Amino acid sequence: MKLRKLSAAFCIILLLLTATPVWAQKTSEPLPTNAESKDKEQAKSDSSSGQLAVTHHTIEIGGKTIHYTATAGLMPLKDKSGNEHAQIFFAAYVEDRKENKQRPVTFAFNGGPGASSVWLNLGGIGPKRVPTADLKPSPPPYELESNQESWISFTDLVFIDPVGTGFSRAASGVKAKDFYGIEADVHSIGGFIQQYATRYERWLSPKFIAGESYGTLRAVELADYLHSNYGMDINGIVLLSSALDFQTFSFQLGNDLPYVLFLPTYAATAFYHKKLPPELQRDLNDTTREVEEWAVTEYIQALGKGSGLNDEERSRFAAKLAKYTGLSEEFVQRNNLRITRSEFMTELLKDQHLTVGLMDGRAAGQGSPGDFFNDPSMLVTIGPYVAAINDYLSDELGYKSTINYIYLSEEANDHWNYGSALHGYVNVMDSLKKAISARDLKVFVASGYFDLDTPYLSAKYTMAHLELPQSLQNNITFRCYDSGHMLYISDSALKQLTSDVSDFVAKSVPEDAK
Repeated sequence: MKLRKLSAAFCIILLLLTATPVWAQKTSEPLPTNAESKDKEQAKSDSSSGQLAVTHHTIEIGGKTIHYTATAGLMPLKDKSGNEHAQIFFAAYVEDRKENKQRPVTFAFNGGPGASSVWLNLGGIGPKRVPTADLKPSPPPYELESNQESWISFTDLVFIDPVGTGFSRAASGVKAKDFYGIEADVHSIGGFIQQYATRYERWLSPKFIAGESYGTLRAVELADYLHSNYGMDINGIVLLSSALDFQTFSFQLGNDLPYVLFLPTYAATAFYHKKLPPELQRDLNDTTREVEEWAVTEYIQALGKGSGLNDEERSRFAAKLAKYTGLSEEFVQRNNLRITRSEFMTELLKDQHLTVGLMDGRAAGQGSPGDFFNDPSMLVTIGPYVAAINDYLSDELGYKSTINYIYLSEEANDHWNYGSALHGYVNVMDSLKKAISARDLKVFVASGYFDLDTPYLSAKYTMAHLELPQSLQNNITFRCYDSGHMLYISDSALKQLTSDVSDFVAKSVPEDAK
């Protein structure tokens, strides 16, 4: 899950509207200095000098009974001087077997920056899942069910909460802000993965990293960092709703790329709400393919002309954009053939006084695009997931804590250090290209048709511009699903995603290692 900075001009989760290239999302209020210190001390006491909560479980998936051990707790991280500087909270699910070294292990996290791993853990790929398939918010009580699509059927799972999220905290005397940045974040998560592999003897295991949204950027950087600093190679990375090149979704003056790459998602959302002409309402795949082709050929050329378009051309393109978006020609003309995501979200169902969801354009409700916590698609998950994670960790996994489980950290998001990217667009394509070219890294890219946060064509565009030799093109697998940013919200999408990732993991492990 990706966060973006809220601003009067719009924007939230990963650039909710027109401008700022930074993210933000609310969670709990930032801790005052004295409260933060108390919080850290309680976290230290909760860990009971390194004790972890270990429980044993079974789950039946596809007729097979899987016995697994769940481990939840804090792992201390030390700085170069050997002093503890943070404690990372994790929840691991490992199949019980005599020999685990040949079984794949996947390290998973969400994004933000400032998001805990609750969404992937209880929403999609962990052994338990909170059902939210109807895309409508519901009041308590909530229920957890066995996840028949859990990835534990083919890989062990380790969910990681970055510092400042979940129960992870900086050590006493260490500033939490020291961990809020691209480089510092990768160092701390990389340090955790190295320590986990050592403590639980997983150095010889096939290793995968799965990240969602901003977590995809983290996953790419980790693949390089783990190799460079620990000599640890990764078999593959799974990128869910990827955000690797911020230029592809940052609506800023002079940057026409997002208008092109969002267009098929606008069309898919309009398709779902039956706002397209009859000939485009027959088949979603056919419609999005047609819109993609037009967007990357005629539309991008028209935007490239800028003010050089004549009146006839402008009218012709406005008519086509109106046809593909479900918006009026007059509205498209008034916006200079450039529709930002916030404008689309508020305009599509304006006649019904509804706004479509940022994370999932299929959801609709009252409110403005800038109100992230009342965004129709986020209301579906926040209440159920947060309630479930607090009960699940304590009751079922046996991890007791009196500190607040931070599901989304506004503090981390507000203070995130993007380094030199502050003067341009964040872009980790070089790191990904190097990992694929030098170490034969395998990459699985998954996107949702209805994701108005990180559009699927942005992911396709990024992968198509890595400038890889033809011999390495097959290292990348791209799949698109009938879902939104959180692909697992849809039962059918989750089922297909699990099948696809299972195949990807199997193909990414050498035959002689199976």
